[in-house]
Amino acid sequence: MIVVFDPHALPPLRDVIARHGLDARKSLGQNFLLDLNLTGRIARSAGDLRGVTVVEVGPGPGGLTRALLATDAAAVVAVERDSRFVRALQDVVEASAGRLTIVEADALEVDPVELVPAPRAIVANLPYNVATPLLLGWLKRIDAFAGLTLMFQKEVADRLVAQPGSKSYGRLSVIAQWRAQAKVLFNLPAKAFTPPPKVESTVVQFTARPDPEPADWKTMERVTAAAFGQRRKMLRQSLKPLGDAEALLAEAGLDGTARAEEVPVAGFAALARAVSARTGAS
Repeated sequence: MIVVFDPHALPPLRDVIARHGLDARKSLGQNFLLDLNLTGRIARSAGDLRGVTVVEVGPGPGGLTRALLATDAAAVVAVERDSRFVRALQDVVEASAGRLTIVEADALEVDPVELVPAPRAIVANLPYNVATPLLLGWLKRIDAFAGLTLMFQKEVADRLVAQPGSKSYGRLSVIAQWRAQAKVLFNLPAKAFTPPPKVESTVVQFTARPDPEPADWKTMERVTAAAFGQRRKMLRQSLKPLGDAEALLAEAGLDGTARAEEVPVAGFAALARAVSARTGAS
């Protein structure tokens, strides 16, 4: 039985910040979301968390952490590299009735699959300076998660869900949509954060595709890097570093005069399979 957790029962977040002298550090990409109504909205948007262990990255003073504990999640494991916040979160740990664990570590060096049991999900207001590499690492094993509910800079979120033919469509769009179904949930203005960043933020949800296009991860990275590295050129030119571009395009059923931004995810997967067939990659 899950003990009901009241996120408002603890001292206000601004008091916690003042008591512990918690200034936001730009080098760590820290911007605090202190409005418990907004953190509650993010936690609820993650869906039904009954029986799920939630991993949070960069909890900071604990606004989203409190909101996650107020859900039906079985447990919350927060990964925080800044020791100041590890200390400041101890009051939340004590109030959580054993449901909150703080792991002091760099999230880039932590494997959530090894860290917590299934079913697991990740819900986080990601530090902006490491958001993309973290996401790519999780997408490689998206099947291991019940879902990812993550906050990004709006510009990054736009790229994640961009469709072929748009200016935002690029490598990140292809990789994300190849591995997952990505959906924008809502935006948050800069003024919602302390200190306010220079950009809006967007919460995006990812769930594993039930039938992803078969392709090798590293080969997809090579193909998209070549194609979008010279995105204004026709594919028959931009793909030359991969070998016989014309033959590869023919095998993938793609028009050599097309440009990268015009090719759908399935087209890049077909191209990756053609490259793998020639190089022996599996």
